Amino acid sequence: MWPIYALFSAVFAGLVAIFGKIGLKSVDSTLATTVRSIVMAVFLILVSLALGKFQTLATIQGKVLTFIILSGVAGALSWIFYFLALKTGPAGAVAGIDRTSVVFVVLLAALFIGESLTWKTGLGAILVTLGAILISVK
Repeated sequence: MWPIYALFSAVFAGLVAIFGKIGLKSVDSTLATTVRSIVMAVFLILVSLALGKFQTLATIQGKVLTFIILSGVAGALSWIFYFLALKTGPAGAVAGIDRTSVVFVVLLAALFIGESLTWKTGLGAILVTLGAILISVK
């Protein structure tokens, strides 16, 4: 099922760029990111409550909790910079460059969690980078 979930993620990420670009016309990008985060938090709390997920909240401890917190901080920084770029740049170019995160994931996954870096993943990373350049250059 993960490829289907990933495809849904990509579709909704595309909507983030379009809705965000429209919504940023007369709003500070950091404030917009804050409002977006509040909406996301409320939505996710409601989903977790509806699915009964809070029953296992106490099981998240120690190192795992630290990395979840670090992931949250990294995500917030990503959103801040994404909305800053989206405020002044073309949505397609900003999203294209943002998608080079795939390249960073491949490299960081090889360095820190032992995922394999094959010639195919290397070539894919190069193609993603070239695609981002082609999309973002006028």
